[in-house]
Amino acid sequence: MDQQIVPVKVLILSKEYTVACPKGQEKALLASAQRVDEEMRRIRDTGKVLGNDRIAVMVALNLANELLLKTQSSALPTPSPINETDPQTLERLQGIQAKLDSALKRFTAVNT
Repeated sequence: MDQQIVPVKVLILSKEYTVACPKGQEKALLASAQRVDEEMRRIRDTGKVLGNDRIAVMVALNLANELLLKTQSSALPTPSPINETDPQTLERLQGIQAKLDSALKRFTAVNT
């Protein structure tokens, strides 16, 4: 059975986005958007990261790291911390950041 998709408007850093969402999951999407908005505002307010695209990348990396740690902690008896000096971890993070940068550039090009 096909799942119905509905448009949902979310507000992130005072900018409105319309997002396609499976019917019945609107509350979860709105909660997710609120979390992203809060995290982006927190990072922006530090003044250490300039530009919404960079702020979005930092938020995406932080949330992905949080999810990874939660996934690891539920799968392993003891969570293993991410070692940012480990060459493999650093390479993975750089790859993720490059993909996010590319996606943000495409998104910005489409929405400007």
